[in-house]
Amino acid sequence: MEITRNPRAGIDDRWHKQVKGPDGTMRKERSATYGQVSRWRVRWVDDTGQEHTKVFKLKDAAQAHLDQVTADVVKGEYVSPRSSAVTFGVVAGEWLEGKGARKPKTVAGYESLLDNLILPKWRDTKLKEITHAGIQRWITGLSANGSVRREGKGLSASRVTQAHQCMSAVLKYAIRTDRLSKNVATGIDLPRKGLKERRYLTHAQLQELADHCGSHRLMTLVLGYCGLRFGEAIALRGRDMKNQTITVRASVTKVAGKGFVEDTTKTHRTRWVPVPEFIWRELEPGKPDQLVFPGRDGFLTSFEYRQAFDPAAKAIGLPGLVPHELRHTCASLAIAAGANILAVQRLLGHETASMTLDLYGHLFSDDLTNVANALNKAALAA
Repeated sequence: MEITRNPRAGIDDRWHKQVKGPDGTMRKERSATYGQVSRWRVRWVDDTGQEHTKVFKLKDAAQAHLDQVTADVVKGEYVSPRSSAVTFGVVAGEWLEGKGARKPKTVAGYESLLDNLILPKWRDTKLKEITHAGIQRWITGLSANGSVRREGKGLSASRVTQAHQCMSAVLKYAIRTDRLSKNVATGIDLPRKGLKERRYLTHAQLQELADHCGSHRLMTLVLGYCGLRFGEAIALRGRDMKNQTITVRASVTKVAGKGFVEDTTKTHRTRWVPVPEFIWRELEPGKPDQLVFPGRDGFLTSFEYRQAFDPAAKAIGLPGLVPHELRHTCASLAIAAGANILAVQRLLGHETASMTLDLYGHLFSDDLTNVANALNKAALAA
């Protein structure tokens, strides 16, 4: 029995065949494969002229598949079975090769996620076999038990989210290259990141901390009053210091297998940061190419800086403080000094003001009474 949807698609009954009798009438007879193979075969031809078939035991399942194929073709979402049979590892390799224009540290981060968390599980899995439920079980397992290579200890919510984002990006690439019709990583239930209390130092605490940092005193003050990222501070050279202003044009990061890499800032933009006069008086820019805050063997390492920073933080009663909290401190002190949201955005080098507002909006005054009084005063003056 054959049910034809259109000349390019249909369902065949493999257990029976139509035979023409002596009188010219057609009758159904059992075929040679009766009872030996799956009965129903769906056949269709894609828009490239390639023929495809798939067999089912039940006619309802065959009909459902034919309906889905037909709908996908109409919507332009059809993917050839041969295309979706490629393994995740092959597609991930292609995707990673296309990231050559990204920062070396970003690419190294992708490689780490793929090599340690994603590929051990999905490398040899065909794209068409990856399901939403399968990804959800994997994500839940990372949170509870860790990776395939290091079972027994769950990963942090942040690391699990990064793994999901990387896998989702590879699947999106598969869609763009016509090997998937939809991203089954969408809508995955991810672990929630715990809220980490952010500490903001006062002027007195910041200056006391700097005094305890010894030879890294000025570095600490620049981080706390100018809001530079650590990588931006250690990339500063003499040519970047002029007219009581720091030109932040580069950042240094340590990349696995490559050592220190100097590149553009996180947002790929240059910014100009004013320096408080009491700090500027002590800064010695040096020669144009000379590092302002050098380490023992070139760039100052985080380890070398924290050999002074960590004991200093403990000495002033703030154990566990990390250098990045000096950036938060800068934002807090600037807002307290009257800086508006756009000024803080430019100072810290955030890509958007909304990002700055998300991070530090709670530090701005929400006293509407003062707003009303100011409006009243301005109205009376007019």
